[in-house]
Amino acid sequence: MPKMKSVKGATKRFKVKKNGQIKRGKAFRSHILTKQDAQTRREQNGPAVIAKADAANIKAMIN
Repeated sequence: MPKMKSVKGATKRFKVKKNGQIKRGKAFRSHILTKQDAQTRREQNGPAVIAKADAANIKAMIN
C-alpha cells in the first residue's frame, strides 16, 4: 500500500501542540471588525483548541 497523503488544507489550518491537543484559528477575524464590540474582538485573539470529538479526524488528515 502507498503512504496516505495528508490533506493540505488541514495542514495549513491546524498545528499539534506538545501535549497532543490541536490548535486552530478563530473565525470572523478577517475584516469588518467595527461591527463587533471590543470584548468579542479580544476573545477572538489567539488560537483555540479543537473539540475532542473532532481530534481523531483531524489527526488522520494531518498524519
